[in-house]
Amino acid sequence: MIEFRNVTKTYPNGAKALQKVNFKVDRGEFVFCIGESGAGKSTLVKLLTCEEKPNEGTVILGNYEVNRLQKRLIPQLRRKIGMVFQDFRLIETKTVFENVAFALEIVGASKATIKRRVAMVLSVVGLREKADCYPSELSGGEAQRVGVARAMINNPNLILADEPTGNLDPINGEAILALLEEINHAGTTVICCTHDVELVNLMKKRVIELDHGKLIRDEDKAAYDQVMISDQNLAFEQSQHEIEEMDRAIYEAFMADQDEKQAIRDQESRKIRKRLDEDRRRRKNRMSLAERIAGMRILAEKMNVDDVQKNHNSVTENSFTQAQKKNTERDNDQANIDTKYSENEGNYE
Repeated sequence: MIEFRNVTKTYPNGAKALQKVNFKVDRGEFVFCIGESGAGKSTLVKLLTCEEKPNEGTVILGNYEVNRLQKRLIPQLRRKIGMVFQDFRLIETKTVFENVAFALEIVGASKATIKRRVAMVLSVVGLREKADCYPSELSGGEAQRVGVARAMINNPNLILADEPTGNLDPINGEAILALLEEINHAGTTVICCTHDVELVNLMKKRVIELDHGKLIRDEDKAAYDQVMISDQNLAFEQSQHEIEEMDRAIYEAFMADQDEKQAIRDQESRKIRKRLDEDRRRRKNRMSLAERIAGMRILAEKMNVDDVQKNHNSVTENSFTQAQKKNTERDNDQANIDTKYSENEGNYE
């Protein structure tokens, strides 16, 4: 069990890292300690590992009252705590196997025990095949897995993870927290200090929130800071509004362009309709080909009739003139005969 009772920690420069903090963590719990930089998360970790002591209040870890613990007992307490750091803190000159085994070597474990336990924890974190690699040959996610394996090697009662995903991409960060969750399911208490909003929201564990050294929230199955979530929701809504405004502007520009194109099409359509109307009027004023052919036929027939009539009249007139001429000639001949007869008759007398 972990308990903070009215804990206050003030540094020599006067900065109050923690102010009247109270909370309890039962064995086997998984707790997120969240807050902005400077909220007091790192100080809380240092108090649990006996790097610092409170100015006021009491810190209890298992059967130990930390602020009254004798220095010679501090190493014994720390063996029951596994630490996972943001910057991995691996020894560059040692292999993965040697980095994990180092904690067992310090407590004097046998070589057989070291070999067996290191192989086991490397299998748990999925790095058994990387046992002979050096830290420089590992990815960030792999290096942090080595850190988790090292924290597990002494079978601790408590794992303290101080920003364990801070240097990892989201995928590797989620994998590390999933690994810590598996360790927690085996009965190990886990306190994870983080400001990773997405992972806290994803896992829905107990949340202890610090703000300028004060505990402002202690909530089970919680999300990250509600105010921050509200801010994020507001930012999201603003982003959505901006996107909608942008979409609207694009749509309006598109529609304006479409309207302009439609206006051009309408103008061209009006020109075409005007030309068609003019063509219709011209066609209306002109006889069709059939009408022209029919008219030509009628005209031709009329011309033929007129020619026949004209010829008939001409023939009739000529016949009358010739008959009249013959009659005149005949009358003249008769007059001549009568004259000659008269002359002859006088002679007879």
